[in-house]
Amino acid sequence: MTTFADLGVPDDLVASLRARGIEAPFAIQTLTLADALTGRDVSGKAPTGSGKTLAFGIPLIANSRNAPPHKPLSLVLVPTRELASQVSGELTWLGKSRKVRVAAVYGGASFGPQLKAARRGTDVLVACPGRLEDLIGRREIDLGSVRTVVIDEADRMADMGFLPTVRRILDLTPPDRQTLLFSATLDGAVDALVREYQHDPVRHELPTDPEAPSLATHHFWKVGRDERVDLTANIVRSAGQTFVFCRTKHGSDNVAKKLERLGVRVETIHGNRSQNQRERALKSFADGKVDALVATDVAARGIHVDGVACVVHYDPPADEKDYTHRSGRTARAGAEGTVVSLVMTDQVKGVRRMQRILDLPDGVVAPSPAAIDALGPTEGSGRPAARREHREPRDSGVSRDSGVSRDSGVSRDHARDGAVPAKLPKPSRSGSGHRVRGTLKFYDTKRGFGFIDGGDGEDLFVHHSGLDVAGHRLQEGQVVEYEVTQGRKGEEAREVRIPVS
Repeated sequence: MTTFADLGVPDDLVASLRARGIEAPFAIQTLTLADALTGRDVSGKAPTGSGKTLAFGIPLIANSRNAPPHKPLSLVLVPTRELASQVSGELTWLGKSRKVRVAAVYGGASFGPQLKAARRGTDVLVACPGRLEDLIGRREIDLGSVRTVVIDEADRMADMGFLPTVRRILDLTPPDRQTLLFSATLDGAVDALVREYQHDPVRHELPTDPEAPSLATHHFWKVGRDERVDLTANIVRSAGQTFVFCRTKHGSDNVAKKLERLGVRVETIHGNRSQNQRERALKSFADGKVDALVATDVAARGIHVDGVACVVHYDPPADEKDYTHRSGRTARAGAEGTVVSLVMTDQVKGVRRMQRILDLPDGVVAPSPAAIDALGPTEGSGRPAARREHREPRDSGVSRDSGVSRDSGVSRDHARDGAVPAKLPKPSRSGSGHRVRGTLKFYDTKRGFGFIDGGDGEDLFVHHSGLDVAGHRLQEGQVVEYEVTQGRKGEEAREVRIPVS
């Protein structure tokens, strides 16, 4: 197996990666790192979630130097504020041992901290094109000393109309700079950018195996307009942390309010939210404090959260490209995930066309309670089944008062994998204070959950938000100490730590 050291990554950065639980490079990193570290121009083609940030971040940090005021030595151009914030965060922890100064500049945020960083001196500057051009116009940033430029999500830059600005910015950098370009596609406008601004680039494309099974499972469920909120709530309860994509800002707020009334912990991200609000929402979601992030397509690109179990297309995407990028919020970097499209009758024709173009499973079917239940962690690959309950969808034929199906006479208490979904009781988050010990049976650091064998024949669910120890330090078969509390999936372990003795 190829290691980071084999690719020429310095020992101190290998140690920093290992401390984060990153032991082996992803495929795009294996392909590009050696060339990038030696200073060659690189064009990298890889889908979202494939590890591109470290593919360019490691060379930037490895070759970093102390920059004078106003004159960054490395520049990373990104299309969105969220991506700028996330990339700068990744580069900050990676460069901490070398005291590399990383700053991000983007619109929607105060100029004050960004001006302070520019005047102090920034070794690596992560920037959205518009705000960077503003700061250049104010003579706060001079690109004449830039040694390396990274163009991240170049295809998204083209989609958003940023390429003229990107060209103006690149024209201000030295012609002998190193240029690294990463994109999900290298044709069309992106290819023109490669030919114009890269010098004899080495081209690396992440190979795709048509025989390899997809790590994302796609469902297309036919549903009435008024049934979508209840169905989405049940999907979130079963699957776990979920991105819910809506077409409009107003629609996102409306859906979020309705989900909250059904007991789902939710945050929103869209264009009317301030940058601070968007960052707080994303952090709450990443930390597991909320179950669902309801968003417009502003979150479809450039946002990475580990362990997102599911993506729900509440409203249909505008086209096949948007479907791909929305869906790419799950099944990232080798993890599994689920994508559910809620399809109304007048949308079936368009969905079937998209299925043909993207070679997705054919057909639009009615969701069954068993299909919803199957979205959660199941047996397989050492992953035991979790205990789950569901709130019934609206107009499902279930009487909320009696607990009995009007059509079948089946008691809700006895419904299991049948036609009647059970109503989810409001969970209690208060711990008993009594700590017990068990054995860690499984823990997935990428998706942020696992199961503990408590010795009573039942496996107890644990989410990363319930850990008092870093997830990468946990090993299967390890004895752990924890409290048992009532969570949204039933009983779960909280305050999990490794016993002192």
